[in-house]
Amino acid sequence: MRILTALRPAPDWDSVTPEQFVEFRAAQDRLRGSVLLRPLTGRPDRAARITGDVLDLPGRRLNVRVYTPDRAGPPLPLVIAFHGGGLISGAPDQDDWLLAHLAARCPAVVVSLDYRLAPEHPVPAPIADAYDAVPALAAAAGRWGADGDRIGLLGSSAGATLAALAAIRAAGLGLPLRAQVLINPQLDWTDRAFEYPSFTENAKSPTASPAECRAVPRLAVPASFDRRTISPMYSDGLEGVAPVHIVAAGLDPLEDQSGAYAERLRCAGVEVTATRYPEATHAFLSMPGAVPNARPARTEILDHLRHRLGSAPAGGRRSTAPAPGRQVRR
Repeated sequence: MRILTALRPAPDWDSVTPEQFVEFRAAQDRLRGSVLLRPLTGRPDRAARITGDVLDLPGRRLNVRVYTPDRAGPPLPLVIAFHGGGLISGAPDQDDWLLAHLAARCPAVVVSLDYRLAPEHPVPAPIADAYDAVPALAAAAGRWGADGDRIGLLGSSAGATLAALAAIRAAGLGLPLRAQVLINPQLDWTDRAFEYPSFTENAKSPTASPAECRAVPRLAVPASFDRRTISPMYSDGLEGVAPVHIVAAGLDPLEDQSGAYAERLRCAGVEVTATRYPEATHAFLSMPGAVPNARPARTEILDHLRHRLGSAPAGGRRSTAPAPGRQVRR
């Protein structure tokens, strides 16, 4: 969503109505596929095929975007991805640059869920889609040549909300997950999110403005809904969740949520690696043409998935040295 506002001005986030936002989002969707954006959003890896499919869930059918390596082989790990956009916008194709690369180089089958969006489908609809999709995709993994016993979850921004919650649910159900990747994650949906120091310190960041951050829960979550229940930061049952790699952006108003959640995970005995890119903005992995840190961040995500999912590097060694411009905490 944020990378398009340079071509189309953002609405007045403090006063935008659901109807006005839906109109704005439709214009964004038309822009997203424009060739004008390709230098900014990056080209997908040519060694991966991108196809569409559908996933039948109780009472609904959702689209999925499937990324598979060109070269056939034994069953591959399955990575289930959730795009960002505040649960009110976005689509799987905004992550083509990242996900096609992971599919080709891990190698793995990557399936990105086109979950329902608010305001037409307010919370908890997107949460329910994530909860239902993970076991359904695991069961259907064979139709794409994937191994349903080697699964990783990946999410960006609000998509990281869905990935984290789905991982917690999976641990409670005994569904084996091997990895999580949370990219500039939104982990606290309560008003406490506006009290973290990074929210004020990064108020002038070119992406994820404070006004937008405040508008998102108003548009996505019913006023009577307890936002703690969709905030991984306050979730119980973190023990036993899959190992997590968190990518934080130093210029992101949401940055401090990454460190706070990493600490909660460590206290629960979960293995966590966390990397901070001081000069990166929110959603920077959707803007590789504008933010050089997107490439080293993509490499470390690939390393985490290869290591945890048991994948073999496709024509290269696993990188272990910290990339320039990042800070690593384990």
